Amino acid sequence: MPELPEVETTRRGIEPYLTGIEVTHITIRQKQLRWPISDELSTAFKNQTIQSVQRKAKYLLLNSQAGTTIIHLGMSGNLQIVAPETPVKKHDHVDFHLANNFHLRFNDPRRFGCILWTTQSPEKHKLLCNLGPEPFSEDFSGQYLYALSRNSKRSIKNFIMDPHIVVGVGNIYANEALFAAGIHPTRHAGRIALARYQALNEAIRAILARAIEQGGTTLKDFVGSSGKAGYFKQELNVYGRNNQPCIQCGQPLTLIRQNNRASVFCTRCQH
Repeated sequence: MPELPEVETTRRGIEPYLTGIEVTHITIRQKQLRWPISDELSTAFKNQTIQSVQRKAKYLLLNSQAGTTIIHLGMSGNLQIVAPETPVKKHDHVDFHLANNFHLRFNDPRRFGCILWTTQSPEKHKLLCNLGPEPFSEDFSGQYLYALSRNSKRSIKNFIMDPHIVVGVGNIYANEALFAAGIHPTRHAGRIALARYQALNEAIRAILARAIEQGGTTLKDFVGSSGKAGYFKQELNVYGRNNQPCIQCGQPLTLIRQNNRASVFCTRCQH
């Protein structure tokens, strides 16, 4: 599914076409997504000027004076800026018609994404209000992780993937960050020292930043807002490389399952 770098790539791709632009109307072809699209969206967001395009965790926020449209790409969704005459595909569920003669088109084959409307502050919305800090924020640090992890018996991988701890560290990037920091994914979070959390904090930031720079990770369902896929998959050191040699020591990488998610690691370099 699209993770934080893919969502941020999408935000950066659509932002120049949306900021300061009026939404003239909205075409909804399929309203039954993860949650039904409210009828209020078509009336309340119509004729509104998009003041900003933000990202909170994996949610995109289209802010206007009347309220905010909250979009989640789900497992397979994507947003593209298209010309009005672009043929509609099977899973093109929603078009936001823009005054600059473009459409913002939402496509989602599995329909696990969502498009919600809220008139309250987005930070108070039930989907956003209990989330942890952004990985690039000042609130996210090695000391922060260390303090929250004391006495925790959770595995470190599950700990950093908890969006109440920090947002946006999905399975791919958790694998990569733990390898970069030399930490075994099954270690108890409460048994990791401060210095190692500081290294992990730096690894998470660096890996996510590099993935964003390269346009996100290419997975089978994701294409960016420009229609171009991301390229970070070419640089993955462990994820998807089980039984292949570790880039540091040459030992074959090991695959296990944690909470039904693949964890790939080096038993020699990660401890």
